[in-house]
Amino acid sequence: MTNMNSALATSISIKTLSSMCLRQWLLISAAGIALTFASVSAMAKPTLGEESLDFTLKSRDGSNIKLSEQRGNIVLVNFWASWCGPCREELPAFESLYQEYKDLGVEILAINVDDEAEKANVLLNDIEVSFPVLFDTSGEVSQLYDVSAMPTTALIDSDGNIRFLHSGYRTGDEKKYKKAIKMLMKE
Repeated sequence: MTNMNSALATSISIKTLSSMCLRQWLLISAAGIALTFASVSAMAKPTLGEESLDFTLKSRDGSNIKLSEQRGNIVLVNFWASWCGPCREELPAFESLYQEYKDLGVEILAINVDDEAEKANVLLNDIEVSFPVLFDTSGEVSQLYDVSAMPTTALIDSDGNIRFLHSGYRTGDEKKYKKAIKMLMKE
């Protein structure tokens, strides 16, 4: 009986040890995964006052536009979608801003996030804009900028730093953009 008790005790302690090791391994693995996601998430979020995250996208006219090549200009980057009602209201307001400031070193890059460029082109047949329209059909740039609402706008100063972030659109928001642009022009 003693040998049987000893074997049973050894079996129980091995199972307990295995269970403890498995729990520790799971906890360590979960912590590692969480840290990885936190690092990626922290890298991906744009932060006011920090350098903008660079990207290159195909434009409506077929050329590639790279954000970092806009250094020296104030750049308003706007993420929008054809299905977004407020975006439809905001595009004409941006066209007015563009006409007023384009000769003063201000660029507008309107990034469409639809999965097909044709969806944006259909809308743009009704709403004419003269500033560059870029296509982020893969969603990579909108992920890079942590876009969670439509529309989302970032204002980047002439040194390439993010100075203003805004989600959504209400009539009159363009006044905020205009004020921020004027402030950046004075710097």
